[in-house]
Amino acid sequence: MLSMYSYFLYPLLLRGLLAWWGAMADSPLANAVEPPTVSLIITAYNEAARIRGKLDNTLAIVYPRDRLEIIVASDCSSDETDAIVSEYVDRGVRLVRARERLGKEHAQQCAVRVTRSEILVFSDVATQIPPEAISKLVAVFANPKVGAVSSEDRFLSQDGGLVGEGAYVRYEMGLRRMESRLAGLVGLSGSFFAARQAVCADWDIHAPSDFNTALNCARLGLKAVTAPDVLGYYRDLKNPGQEYQRKLRTVLRGITGLARHLEVLNPVCFGLFAFQVWSHKVMRWLAPWCLLGLLAVTLAIHDQHGFYALALWGQALFYGTALAAHLQPRLGTLTPVRIIYFFVQANIAVAQATLYFLTGRRMTTWQPSTR
Repeated sequence: MLSMYSYFLYPLLLRGLLAWWGAMADSPLANAVEPPTVSLIITAYNEAARIRGKLDNTLAIVYPRDRLEIIVASDCSSDETDAIVSEYVDRGVRLVRARERLGKEHAQQCAVRVTRSEILVFSDVATQIPPEAISKLVAVFANPKVGAVSSEDRFLSQDGGLVGEGAYVRYEMGLRRMESRLAGLVGLSGSFFAARQAVCADWDIHAPSDFNTALNCARLGLKAVTAPDVLGYYRDLKNPGQEYQRKLRTVLRGITGLARHLEVLNPVCFGLFAFQVWSHKVMRWLAPWCLLGLLAVTLAIHDQHGFYALALWGQALFYGTALAAHLQPRLGTLTPVRIIYFFVQANIAVAQATLYFLTGRRMTTWQPSTR
């Protein structure tokens, strides 16, 4: 039961809360006199090969030019990234370079400190933003109870085609939408999200900005919500082997960030938001250990009853399918096999990240994945 709680029982509980309690009441929308000022912060480290395309994409955004500031936050890049960005100064692009390489969140913090815009939008170089996306994000902030807004991710294949949504992506987006309607998101899409200036005042460079922003919203009595009609497009990884390392890095940084802010787990202070963090984050990180315990128990008692023997064979088939897909990648073209392989790979990454955390290993600096 514990091994499946985060993936199956938690979504059912959210549905029950929405049916019984209903979505938390939102304040009426305010009538904005003029569009708010916006700073779009693009975080970059050694992105000489892609920064021109990102800046050209950004300059095509449809938003009042006198209300939009474009900042590239360079994490002490050592290639031609900064020089290329400087070529765009006459087109309104501002370069903010970190004095030392301390990681993505530190570079973002450097940019946050120099801007006074009402709304801050954060994006990665790999993410392509549709022209109308900023206007759609900003429109959500007309609700004074909204502190941050997250986009939804869409992946492009290497040939430029839109990759069909997999079962896991659909599951995550559905979960996010339910959380958004209740106490708010417990994490935003780190590649493209927006927040009020006040929400970004308490910026922790050692915690993932997508989680820390959601936490800051909860602290201020605001909500982080999702905007299903705001999409950020980025390509899948050229080397599939990098996907595991990306998962490992993401989970390790997530565990590190939560460990720095354990107060968010206190339901007395954070109410339903704390329940969502426990369920979505902590219980999912415990899942691989629960699955390992389940395997060990059924292995020990499989000869005591036919049901236990069947359970053992079911697990053997499940993990055997994942192993076969790893050894024979062509099997991954089958949807059921691909889902099983992704699930097992993700939980192995969680287990390894947990061991890294417990042994004192951290990931502060970053290297953008090749796409």
